[in-house]
Amino acid sequence: MADKQISLPAKLINGGIAGLIGVTCVFPIDLAKTRLQNQQNGSRLYTSMSDCLIKTIRSEGYFGMYRGAAVNLTLVTPEKAIKLAANDFFRHHLSKDGKLTLVKEMLAGCGAGTCQVIVTTPMEMLKIQLQDAGRIAAQRKLMPETVAAGTVEAKSPTAMQLTRELLREKGIAGLYKGLGATLLRDVPFSIIYFPLFANLNQMGKRGVDGPAPFYVSFISGCVAGSTAAVAVNPVDVIKTRLQSLNRGSTEDTYSGVTDCISKIMRNEGPSAFLKGAYCRALVIAPLFGIAQVVYFLGVGEYILSFLPKKDN
Repeated sequence: MADKQISLPAKLINGGIAGLIGVTCVFPIDLAKTRLQNQQNGSRLYTSMSDCLIKTIRSEGYFGMYRGAAVNLTLVTPEKAIKLAANDFFRHHLSKDGKLTLVKEMLAGCGAGTCQVIVTTPMEMLKIQLQDAGRIAAQRKLMPETVAAGTVEAKSPTAMQLTRELLREKGIAGLYKGLGATLLRDVPFSIIYFPLFANLNQMGKRGVDGPAPFYVSFISGCVAGSTAAVAVNPVDVIKTRLQSLNRGSTEDTYSGVTDCISKIMRNEGPSAFLKGAYCRALVIAPLFGIAQVVYFLGVGEYILSFLPKKDN
């Protein structure tokens, strides 16, 4: 019901659990997406997602596919919790004055996408450096012509080392490099995803007031997630390029969003904006499918039910 009081702690728990499960399942594909998006003309190591994963396992071992996973797993809990809980919060309050229209659903999604970048930007900033370190190392071995003469090979940094270095050199702004591009990606994503999911899920409900079966929520999350992911992939490519600190000597550097767009268009063509699109769809679909199942099963509410209740 529209006037039903929502439990914010339960929503935060649900979002966190969903994020942990989803990221663990799809992180290798996300790593392939980052490496494919960062490839530029003249320095292409990977021809496809499967080629990237196979080469990663060969050169870095199985756990090489989970470079940066610790950062993602640590920060995905607050990120997904904020995203899902904020959307639920905005939908709840926007529906108080009447029917929740499509415009209101989009506004709720916009609010959720805006709130989440507080955590998403530094998380993606650190994750991308760690994920792409293997690609840079492989370039040194397999494509030495792309490495500047006299460059000394550096050890792969840890998340804490990266964080300390960024804070020391650029302050808190260093962790928020690419904030504008992250907003340009996450706000439209949420505007598309949440209304689409809500309407698909509504179609699968058993009755007027009854909840949709868990498999309907899962399928709705997958369809809405993959649709939104592909729609905003061009901005995701821009965000990935802007947040990558290390590059080969033949690869472009960018001063901002417009500079990145113009250089990609000029040097790689429009198709470059679709790099990693199917990988991103494969990441987002199960990630949000799992998230919505956990969310609608009410795992957070179940956990909180064991806590002692305050007497009125």
